[in-house]
Amino acid sequence: MNMAFARVRHFAEMIKFEHTVFALPFAFMGAFLAKRNFPTGYELLWITLAMVGARTAAMALNRLIDRHIDARNPRTAGRHLPKGILSVAEVWVYVALSWGLLLVAAWQLNPLNLPVPLTVKLMPIAVMVLSLYSYTKRFTWACHLVLGLSLGLAPVGSWVGVTGRVELPAVILGFVVVAWVAGFDIIYSCQDYEFDRKEGIHSIPAVFGLRWALVFSGLLHVLTIVLLVWDGLLLGMGYFYWLGIILAAGILIYEHSLVSPTDLSKLDAAFFNMNGILSVMLFVFTFADIIFGLKILL
Repeated sequence: MNMAFARVRHFAEMIKFEHTVFALPFAFMGAFLAKRNFPTGYELLWITLAMVGARTAAMALNRLIDRHIDARNPRTAGRHLPKGILSVAEVWVYVALSWGLLLVAAWQLNPLNLPVPLTVKLMPIAVMVLSLYSYTKRFTWACHLVLGLSLGLAPVGSWVGVTGRVELPAVILGFVVVAWVAGFDIIYSCQDYEFDRKEGIHSIPAVFGLRWALVFSGLLHVLTIVLLVWDGLLLGMGYFYWLGIILAAGILIYEHSLVSPTDLSKLDAAFFNMNGILSVMLFVFTFADIIFGLKILL
């Protein structure tokens, strides 16, 4: 039993399970905004499990596909697959189980009682994007956008899961996540600038240089705020939502103040702390806005 627990713990460490906090709040935002009310506990349970399954499969695949590159990179050579802490076959089992969890969860989210839920019909798109992301860095600097798209599917999927429909506000919220994730992933990839150039990895820092990479990241985060404003206008959101956007803009400005082309020493704080705070905070203020709106109606 202790051995099995240790293997699962190693796997959770490898995929950085705790980073699920980056996208899960946006998945919840999609559900709450779609209903403009509280989703049921049943819906939230399956949305959470779908998100966990999708992200776990995607991260495990990323580690599998990149294991040889990781072994050559001093920053990542200590990861579980390059060091042999976990085997390739073992991680493939986890991938299969995670896809299975996503399929079961998608099947449970069927508000229109269709023979085949729309979430299941759309699942191949999610699987394709999540599976292909790791290959894109080998041939295009747009890899950061593909990563953003893989996480941007979360709020769209949860919206569909509680309404059975794909609607414009859901798509915009998905692109909020695309721009936000791509922006902070560019910052994160700056630490591998020298290695990526040497290995021919097509990250934006490696292709355009650190200075332009941070400019592109900043522009994507400006777009993040613009899209949040657009969604708020479409949905007629109230004061708490707008306050959340103002605070999110402040967090992004602070995040960019922590890094520069000549000083990446605070990169971890910019990547992990600020983005985790931003996603949770936006959900909390959206949640508060919906509660406040319901009280007015009552």
